Amino acid sequence: MTLIFSGNDFKYELESVVKLFIPATLFDICHNVKTEYFNGDFCFLRRKRGKEKTYLYAICRINGKSVVRAQSILNSTDNYEGSCEIILARLLFMCLTELTGKSAKWGILTGIRPVKRINKLLDEGMSKNSIEHELSNIFLCDKSKIEIAYKTAVTQKRALENMSRNSFSLYISIPFCPSRCSYCSFVSQSVESSIGLIPEYVDRLCDEIVYTANMILCKGLKLDTIYFGGGTPTSLEANQLEKIMKAISRHFDLSALREYTVEAGRADTITKEKLEVIKSCGADRVSINPQTMNDSVLKAIDRRHTVKQFIDSYKLAKEIGFESINTDLIAGLPTDTVQSFMKTVDEIISLEPENITVHTLSIKRAADLNRKSYTVIDNPAEQMVDYASKRLMESGYDPYYLYRQKNMLENLENIGWSKPGKESLYNIYIMEENQSIIALGAGASTKLVAGDGHLKRIFNYKFPLEYIKHFDIMLRKKNEAREFIEQNIL
Repeated sequence: MTLIFSGNDFKYELESVVKLFIPATLFDICHNVKTEYFNGDFCFLRRKRGKEKTYLYAICRINGKSVVRAQSILNSTDNYEGSCEIILARLLFMCLTELTGKSAKWGILTGIRPVKRINKLLDEGMSKNSIEHELSNIFLCDKSKIEIAYKTAVTQKRALENMSRNSFSLYISIPFCPSRCSYCSFVSQSVESSIGLIPEYVDRLCDEIVYTANMILCKGLKLDTIYFGGGTPTSLEANQLEKIMKAISRHFDLSALREYTVEAGRADTITKEKLEVIKSCGADRVSINPQTMNDSVLKAIDRRHTVKQFIDSYKLAKEIGFESINTDLIAGLPTDTVQSFMKTVDEIISLEPENITVHTLSIKRAADLNRKSYTVIDNPAEQMVDYASKRLMESGYDPYYLYRQKNMLENLENIGWSKPGKESLYNIYIMEENQSIIALGAGASTKLVAGDGHLKRIFNYKFPLEYIKHFDIMLRKKNEAREFIEQNIL
């Protein structure tokens, strides 16, 4: 497939639209129109500016069949460049819909955070009907997606009402897992291969906690939420978790804390002792993630625990008294069927966790599935996600965050669902990018949000060994955060 651009340079957005219909393909990109480019499959995207009007064309051919769409706008149109890009994307979308017979329910909204657009429109005072009209008619979104995104935005607004302007969240990275699941692309190392690094990693992480706390406290920022992620934080021993959590409570002011989450993650890492330590050190929320309630699917994705282990761990967390438990599910896993996934959803709902997150499988380049013979063609993920959304709404859960990833099956999404009032604030903040998140540990990415909304990202070293080896250099990079906070947040 050749993508030919004439009179415009909207490559990123228009290529993203083509990928909705023709995934996992490398395209030839051309900016010079030559006859030979029109011999095979192509998308020709042209902008021609006249004296008063600009004419926009999309001509697409696949397997010998061609479709043409065209539209004109006045040269005096407000936001001329943006309007041209949106119109060309829409024309291209219509051509490819007709040629492939596929439907992409998010329309030309190819970004990963569609709810941000709705939040912006709500802040501008736009009504629900006007928002639905814009997303449906301009961006070609399906009404089912608009409805769930709108519900998400409304839930978020309720959750964000009490967010303090000078608040921040703290992310703690524990980049170790008992083993690597086949779909995973996160920066993490197995405990078996890196057990010798863990004690020193814990020590350096505690040092980073102390250094960062001293930097933050003198600036008067208030700690709002804490989130332990990874990896699998409960890959650590109970005493190691306790050491890190006590370092946080000793050196940070937790008096304004509204949420404290630890991802327990995999049932094969969870013990009563670890959960008791997590609870006694102040965490009120944990994630215990089955991904599926089918043992054969767990085996297919190299996830080394059973459904029974998950249920036992979940009940143990309830007995210990956690106020909120999240469970993650994944639609589209290898060997899973629509019927099996429906059973998974029904069984999870029967447990009544406060949060249920439904992910759609996204196969990244670093995931083991990319090196296996797993096919994503005709994957039933869309039926699975639709069923989960319907059942969760019927069961009293509200969507509270929604995002999308590249290489996601069927151009779908990940949705966090919660019982009313049990939304994860941290997950909302990180999706909507409206609060600074200071991240510590290997692979951690700090995201600082200025008063005017612009962002600065500061990255720690990715892997535990280089994090330990270059620790002093990494600490000096914290000065970038201090300067940004002084100049843009305080």
